Amino acid sequence: MHLIPRASLLALALSLAPHVQAHNPLAGELEERLAGLLTALLLLGFWLVYSLGARRVRTARWRQVLFHATALLSVLALLGPLDDWAKTSTAAHMAQHMLLMVVIAPLWVFSRPLPALSAMTRRIGPFLWTPLLRLTARPITCAWLHGLAIWFWHLPLFYMAAVENPWWHALEHACFLLTALLFWWSVLRAGERDAPWGLLALLLTLMHTGFLGAVLTFAGTPLYDEARSLPDQQLAGLIMWVPGAIPYLLASAWVGHRWDQQLHRRRLW
Repeated sequence: MHLIPRASLLALALSLAPHVQAHNPLAGELEERLAGLLTALLLLGFWLVYSLGARRVRTARWRQVLFHATALLSVLALLGPLDDWAKTSTAAHMAQHMLLMVVIAPLWVFSRPLPALSAMTRRIGPFLWTPLLRLTARPITCAWLHGLAIWFWHLPLFYMAAVENPWWHALEHACFLLTALLFWWSVLRAGERDAPWGLLALLLTLMHTGFLGAVLTFAGTPLYDEARSLPDQQLAGLIMWVPGAIPYLLASAWVGHRWDQQLHRRRLW
């Protein structure tokens, strides 16, 4: 697949997004349109930089496909009908959060985009993400940062601010995605020395997100808005608690398997 078809695919997805739902961010009021346009431009720029860089460095075909599929999923999650439903449905809002944190973020980590991005950004890109890569050497720290973002944006005051203001909503998504990328990078790419800490970080995250899901599920009244139904909030809690736990469990098995292989190779030597 060449660059032009890839860019055309993203442009098509962005152009169709406003028509998927009448109140999509790209077709709403002025602030919604501006926030949606900024999101679309950032995704388009990120996609194009990667596509150009992937032509300069050798990148496995399956990783390229994974990157582009994840980028398209990001467009649908952030600019599709789910974003509009999230304004009135706690369950839809939670589904959007889970897509960003436990689907999109780990898939981008598996696609290993940095060589292609570095090929286009030269010194600027590595200058920006080198400190972040150093941070990923501390899985527990990344887990705490990610957990802080999750709990902060699920406090009623800040949750409703994100629902009512498109700029706060965009900041919420940025916090979720950035901290999730740091978290998943730290655990999925942990070496032999850091693998135990990666497993502990996964366990910590699984526990506190499960607890938050249980709080939403068993609360006797709506926590965010009296106009939102209690069953909808309970469904949101179940989404975080049950399906949201599956990626952490799968990642734990994968990290544990890699750690066992590394120990086995060292014993052979």
